[in-house]
Amino acid sequence: MESQIHKIHQQLMNKEISCTDLVQGKLDLLKTNTHNTVNSLLDNIALDLAKKVDAKIGNGEEIGLLEGIPFGIKDVYMVQGTYTTASSDLLKKYKSPYTATAIQKLLAAGAIPLVKENCDSFGHGSSSENTIFGAVKNAINPDLVGGGSSGGSAVNVAKDYTVFSIGGDTGGSIRQPAGYNNVYGLKPTYGRISRFGLMAYASSTDCVGPIAKSIEDIRIVLNVMSGKDVKDQTTYPSEKISKENSIAIDEVKSVGYFKNFIESDAISPEIKADFLRTIDKIKAKGIAIKELDFFESDTLVSTYYTLAMAETASNLSRLDGTNYGNRIEGDNLKDTYSITRSENFSEETKRRIVGGNQVLSQGFSDEIYLKGLNLRDQIAANFEKDFSEVDIILSPVTPNTPPKIGDSLKDPLAMYLSDAYTVGFSLGQLPTLTAPQGTATGIQITAAQNNDAKVLQFANFLKQLI
Repeated sequence: MESQIHKIHQQLMNKEISCTDLVQGKLDLLKTNTHNTVNSLLDNIALDLAKKVDAKIGNGEEIGLLEGIPFGIKDVYMVQGTYTTASSDLLKKYKSPYTATAIQKLLAAGAIPLVKENCDSFGHGSSSENTIFGAVKNAINPDLVGGGSSGGSAVNVAKDYTVFSIGGDTGGSIRQPAGYNNVYGLKPTYGRISRFGLMAYASSTDCVGPIAKSIEDIRIVLNVMSGKDVKDQTTYPSEKISKENSIAIDEVKSVGYFKNFIESDAISPEIKADFLRTIDKIKAKGIAIKELDFFESDTLVSTYYTLAMAETASNLSRLDGTNYGNRIEGDNLKDTYSITRSENFSEETKRRIVGGNQVLSQGFSDEIYLKGLNLRDQIAANFEKDFSEVDIILSPVTPNTPPKIGDSLKDPLAMYLSDAYTVGFSLGQLPTLTAPQGTATGIQITAAQNNDAKVLQFANFLKQLI
């Protein structure tokens, strides 16, 4: 699909549509949708902003490319004066006192926020079923999960309820739901976009990223959100990616893939066959293909969840009802903390907190946590070696197609293993894009750190090839 942002911009400038009608139409779709994608609508904010855009156009003023473009926000981002619930009981009445940097940049560019979107509570899940607002339903087949944790964001884009949405990716939470719903989803290089105002899950891998129906829209939104932020010391200055640079496909000469991902017993025959067919098509275009050796997917999942659970246990320790959240009084202060957290956290969130506290506890941290850190360093070193040999690494997004709603909740281990092909790239802090081609759940395009442009280049090549 071509850029919706460019198309709507031209329609607004040519007065073919009004911004108010555009926004109202999207709000009506969100209100009546049956996919459980909405946590709260920002209708008053959105319509007020739309009227201002219409007034500018009526006065003959130029508007920016993103000005008047409706978008959605995963409900883990602060937007001042709005509910930011993280799809949890604990924060269901929490109002943001400030706005996240990435969202503020979009607002400054004139984009119009429509909705806070349903997701797994605190990002804990791979199906968007772990939420107080009801399971998100897949855009293609509502009997299946929407993917997670940014399920509501991906479904809203797929159903055209939003032009683009801002998800959050820790171990695949943008890429996996994008694959399940046949849209584009980007996890940029870690630190390219500020995390200030994003509720922390695992701080060392959390990334802000866009979900959209076209590569060009991904590029536009990425450029606006990127850059150094004094409020997030992990950020760095980054150059804008030009449209010309994003389609310079001649720069990719070699592609690698991890043969153990494809030879695994966990991958479905359908996804394996489709992936290898895609590899053959790329090879036929004269691009060198190289089989790569990598860590077993079980090792990647174990390493990721060891570190992620440790970090989330630490990050969520502040949520005890004292400064944030729905406080439930007990007989004493300790009892109050215990009841507040027990009653307000979901089973999956409690599972991750308990696991993280175990990993960090005396007697276990050396044996488990430090081992996980060491493995992460080895994984990063392995990527450095691989990218000295190839320009791009391709992989399936998931080993299997989306499960039915309810199945993941019965088997948490299976849910964790569904992240087998995404978590490694998170540990390496690499730019990775899900493209809706190649397999039933898309294909994952990864480049070396700070090579986000190369990921978009190859995505444009694939779009023409498949």
